[in-house]
Amino acid sequence: MEFMGDRATLLETGRFVHRHAGKVADATSPANAVVNTDNVDNTHNTDGASSDAGVDPVETAGAEARHRRAAEGGDTASMSVLGALLLRRGDLDGAEAYLRAATAEGDRAAANNLGVLLHQRGYADEAAGWWRIAAVAGSAAAAHALGRHFRERGDEPAAEYWLRQSAEQGHALGAYALADLLEHRGDAGAERWLRAAAEQGHREAAYRLARALERRAAQEARAGGAVALVMGRSGPAARDAESACRRALSASDAVISGSGAVVSGHGAGGGAGGGVPVSGSAATARVDSAGSASARQDHGATAAAGSRAGLAQRSGAGAGDVATGPVSEDGASGELGDRAELSVLDEAAQWYQQAAARGHRRAALHLGAILEQRGELKEAGRWYLTAAKDGEARAACALGFLLRDAGDEESAAVWWLRAAQDGDGNAANALGALHAARGEQQTAERWYRAAMDAGDVNGAYNLGLLCAAQDRTPQAEQWYRRAAYAGHREAANALAVLLLQAGDATGAEPWFSKAAEAGSVDAAFNLGILHVGRDDDRTALTWYERAAAAGHTEAALQVGIALLRDGDEQAAERHLRCAAGGGSAEAAFRLATVLDSRQPPPGPPALGEPVAEKSECEEWYERAAEMGHRRAQVRVGMLAAARGDMAEAARWYREAAEAGSRNGAFNLGLLLAREGSEREAALWWSRAARAGHGRAALRLALLAARRGELTEGQRWCARAVELGPAEVAERAARLREALHQELTA
Repeated sequence: MEFMGDRATLLETGRFVHRHAGKVADATSPANAVVNTDNVDNTHNTDGASSDAGVDPVETAGAEARHRRAAEGGDTASMSVLGALLLRRGDLDGAEAYLRAATAEGDRAAANNLGVLLHQRGYADEAAGWWRIAAVAGSAAAAHALGRHFRERGDEPAAEYWLRQSAEQGHALGAYALADLLEHRGDAGAERWLRAAAEQGHREAAYRLARALERRAAQEARAGGAVALVMGRSGPAARDAESACRRALSASDAVISGSGAVVSGHGAGGGAGGGVPVSGSAATARVDSAGSASARQDHGATAAAGSRAGLAQRSGAGAGDVATGPVSEDGASGELGDRAELSVLDEAAQWYQQAAARGHRRAALHLGAILEQRGELKEAGRWYLTAAKDGEARAACALGFLLRDAGDEESAAVWWLRAAQDGDGNAANALGALHAARGEQQTAERWYRAAMDAGDVNGAYNLGLLCAAQDRTPQAEQWYRRAAYAGHREAANALAVLLLQAGDATGAEPWFSKAAEAGSVDAAFNLGILHVGRDDDRTALTWYERAAAAGHTEAALQVGIALLRDGDEQAAERHLRCAAGGGSAEAAFRLATVLDSRQPPPGPPALGEPVAEKSECEEWYERAAEMGHRRAQVRVGMLAAARGDMAEAARWYREAAEAGSRNGAFNLGLLLAREGSEREAALWWSRAARAGHGRAALRLALLAARRGELTEGQRWCARAVELGPAEVAERAARLREALHQELTA
């Protein structure tokens, strides 16, 4: 449990006045810590009125001498101040006499400080008695100390009563301690008192208030269907990217997604993809212990999964891509400026900033993470640096990712090394990925082992990936199993892939299922492929739909194809749009085909009619064509030819033909023949005919007949008859008969 700040402080002075003032110290201390002299009141007012003026804790010798002379003369205020000074100095014997004397005269500051002194000596019950006297007299600080006393003894009702007395008088430490008590019980009223303490400058309250607000923002985002702000890198966050190295498995070629690359990032759970080395320990956002491969590791105080979130950026690393980047569980923003209405997350960011400005290193870490997600990289780096210099290993790790993303790999390695030496498993994984990318496999393995020793299960997963890349399959299986048994979902998926490749489908399926149930999108997709291979299309579709719902592009494509096959064009279109938007060329082509089928056939353009703008289906055809989809390239060429743009048509036909499209080669030959380039046209038709294009074979037969090459013509006619379709075969048969008659005449 995170505990409160100072245990007992009487900031107000004067004879039983009801206000307190002065600076608030908010260093956290465990519940059973002894009250220290930093909590001793040094202020006093001789006329009984409340005062905001405090005496400097380090009084000059002359001032102390004056107080001593006045105290010896019977001045109550001086006795109280002198006792506080001696108590702060550690002179308990000297302080006690003055404090008891001042207390006897009714000075509540002295009563509070006498309680502090007795608590330090181990007389907790007697201390509580004096705190009660001061608290009943109106001392908010004494009420706070008394509330802490009762909480330590497990008397929560009494603790709440006194802490509430303190908080309601405006005492920052009392408000914070009350908030801690209420939060421990799950009481929604905790936030009110955290806010009250934070508004008075209590840095730990500001930090915890920001955490509470950010959790609420994440819940609201999830409830609204948005992607929640996830602390870690994924996600970031993690950043929020799909797995870097998805390997789509088709029923025919049995290539299964999920094997072979190292993820180095700090994030929380998102689906980790086909083999990405993971750097990150369990925490909130952009790699979680369950194995998010395209997420970021949390830099916060607690663990909570989330996916990249975050901000995932990838660079090559040995066996695969490295998805990296820092995002923390809690965050803060930079200068947000005055706004009439702040979002919950903006408000959280402001409290993080307040705490960070007061030296709270975790707040500085989270502030950097929020700024990084917002693209304010310079400010993010400044706060990461501040936290890292204060000894926050996660900030050093995050700063390394920021520098790496900026291209300064050497500086990144320096900060990762510093973090790794302080026990940060995420940084050790990042160093492993860095050395793996440089081909330094032994060094990479050493750092992955260091990550594993630091308690980061991603280290074992990355070791498996490293061994798999070196064809050390038994060792890879060993590390995958170790990570999978520890709950790493992508390791479970990778292990299943390994078993399936070895022919053990029975052993692979449980691991796929375990990974999928833990949230691995790749594993869900792979289960779909596994069931397709068993002709169990219904179960396969269930898993495809599950993976598609989590953003898996290839799964969305497979669902779209299945729906088209079942005649549900509207639902198919939705899935095809998702897959096409995710970068699937096949999905873009099929979506364009669906849209194209709804359009009326274009008529001949009227004279003077302006050229129509491209339709949506043409735009999808072009997008697929630009991604190298051969059939889309042919279709774009046909649409360009229909518009009369022969140069554009020839360009797309040529791209398709050179990529192996027989239709592209045939159409390119037609264009060249129309332009009088029969020789080049014949070359493309020959390529198309050899690839199985019957019409191209018929064209070659006609060309040979026109040139008088009757034997060559008969050969191509026979090929056209063989290839078809029926109309072409019929024409080729008639031409072959005519050529035969010509030869035998």
